[in-house]
Amino acid sequence: MLLWWLLAFPLTNPIYLQQCFAAVNTHYNAFTDVLFYYTTYMGEGIIITFILLLLLLIKPLRNLWYFCTALLCNVLPTLITQAIKNNLDASRPLQYFGQNNWVHIAPDWPKLYANSFPSGHTTGAFSLFCFLAMILPKAYRPIGLLFFVLALMVAYSRLYLAAHFLIDVYYGSLIGGLGSLLCFAVMNSLKPKFNFHQAT
Repeated sequence: MLLWWLLAFPLTNPIYLQQCFAAVNTHYNAFTDVLFYYTTYMGEGIIITFILLLLLLIKPLRNLWYFCTALLCNVLPTLITQAIKNNLDASRPLQYFGQNNWVHIAPDWPKLYANSFPSGHTTGAFSLFCFLAMILPKAYRPIGLLFFVLALMVAYSRLYLAAHFLIDVYYGSLIGGLGSLLCFAVMNSLKPKFNFHQAT
């Protein structure tokens, strides 16, 4: 994840705005139209909530610490992103480019025009998958790489669907990833207190 943040940062310069967007959005086919249309749902609040609740079926996670940690790691970054989005009200690609013929957008895709920065779906995906990677047992830690790929696919899908620019998904990934990591670190330090309360 750190490598992604380091390598992608130079490309967030406004001079590359159109080039980065076009590099993703204009390379498409029927298969990827369907793939990324559904991939982007992994960043939706309702899907994230469903996954987190589904994990309550795993007995070791059925406790107050997991519930509070899952809530904090996934809600706080989203609240930060939404606050920034609503204050900046940045134009999305469809508004910025004025629906030029070269912009690829299918008829059934949502057409969004405002509140572009940062990407809420990317924040949600990075929050979720960072959190999932951190609660993995040590033997399964390599699966964390798969989680990162899935989060990156959501970020990619936002450009592909003409919903965001690279800068939007980049900072969405920062808020989601770092926010989740920091919240987890805080909650992990408090874990003994939760265990104490559960024992009593």
